[in-house]
Amino acid sequence: MKHLTPRVIVAELDKYIIGQDAAKRAVAIAIRNRWRRQQLPPELRDEVTPKNIIMIGPTGVGKTEIARRLAGLVGAPFIKVEASKYTEVGYVGRDVESMIRDLTEVAVVQASAEEREAVMAVARERANERLIDLLLPERPSHTAPPSDLGKDITTETEQQYERARERFRRLLDQGKLEDRTVEVSLEERSMPSVEIFSAAGVEQMGFDFQNLFERMMPPRRVTKRLTVSQAREAIAQQEAEKLIDREKVRATALERVQNSGIVFIDELDKIAATGTKGPGPDVSREGVQRDLLPIVEGSTVVTRHGMVRTDHILFIAAGAFHAAKPSDLIPELQGRFPIRVELQSLTEQDFVRILTEPENALTKQYAALLRTEGVEIDFTPDAIEAIAAIAALINQRMQNIGARRLHTVMEKLLEDISFDAPDQSGGRVVLDAKAVREKLKDIVADEDLSRYIL
Repeated sequence: MKHLTPRVIVAELDKYIIGQDAAKRAVAIAIRNRWRRQQLPPELRDEVTPKNIIMIGPTGVGKTEIARRLAGLVGAPFIKVEASKYTEVGYVGRDVESMIRDLTEVAVVQASAEEREAVMAVARERANERLIDLLLPERPSHTAPPSDLGKDITTETEQQYERARERFRRLLDQGKLEDRTVEVSLEERSMPSVEIFSAAGVEQMGFDFQNLFERMMPPRRVTKRLTVSQAREAIAQQEAEKLIDREKVRATALERVQNSGIVFIDELDKIAATGTKGPGPDVSREGVQRDLLPIVEGSTVVTRHGMVRTDHILFIAAGAFHAAKPSDLIPELQGRFPIRVELQSLTEQDFVRILTEPENALTKQYAALLRTEGVEIDFTPDAIEAIAAIAALINQRMQNIGARRLHTVMEKLLEDISFDAPDQSGGRVVLDAKAVREKLKDIVADEDLSRYIL
């Protein structure tokens, strides 16, 4: 984190997201402030709370992608939720605390994977020893030597057995036994499928049922015939599970959630009241805001892995705010999102850059996919401009869905090429502006047809 300065964070985000500099700067500063907070004295550290962010902008301009890439960059537990999926307490549906429980599960999986990777070298060594036991006959039994000859005396048969083990160990290290078949006994846990229905939602019915069933249902052993390479991986995974310190994983996960967790709340505008009063949907929406408030302000949420304090979790909210505006949120919640950034609608020139500049650009993705079939595809600069122009035109005519429109245009454009690619191995396709317009002219010209296809 020390080396992730705001400038470095923005530069990393620029590799995948075009434009939206204000939003990138805001999230970069928010992440850097987390590192700065960790450098403070303990008595001051607890007083510094994260500055939560609201991203305002139409769909498809990069709101979710910024948050997702940011979390991946810093290795933080991250979860994306839709505000419209939650209901206030007393209604059937998910309660807002479940987002913290889900975030904790993400952190536990993340910490478990890291711990598993740390012990995998030892697990593979143990797996090799078990494989040698499977490949060799049983250790020979013998009568113990007389006690007056000392403890280090071994029989000739035992010495031969140890030499054979050493020889098999070398063969395994050299990879010469990978295709040999062995019969291996593995543990499998069969978990019952349980569904719980209640008016309060599954979260309120108790969240430790899985641990309970794991303790009640003993693992059963199954015997499988596998190659040495397959058996090594299966045995190593089981040995790694035995080596993992679950308490350490749990403590690490809880610490990460509380100090590094990021919750991305999409569709925040959907729970903003639109000005109507009385019973109905707006009452429920305001109820969700009231339930969300203590989570964002800082409260304790009970999870199956322990208590989680939400004081220092970073909340990034987003919404188009077409029918509503941030001021329609309850004042207390507005105060908990002090940073507001507006994301701009994407232009035709932005589409050109999106198609070519990012490391995961669509043109690069399709070229790589078709290369697996032995087909090379090239997009000329005027073809890129034509694709961008058509996507921008469709967005103007119909609902503006931002960069997502490029996916539908590209898929329609390359439909025939993708279908015929297996039969054209070794071929080369060059797409220019004329070919692009020829392929899409009927759909673009017919507004009613493009409404359903693009």
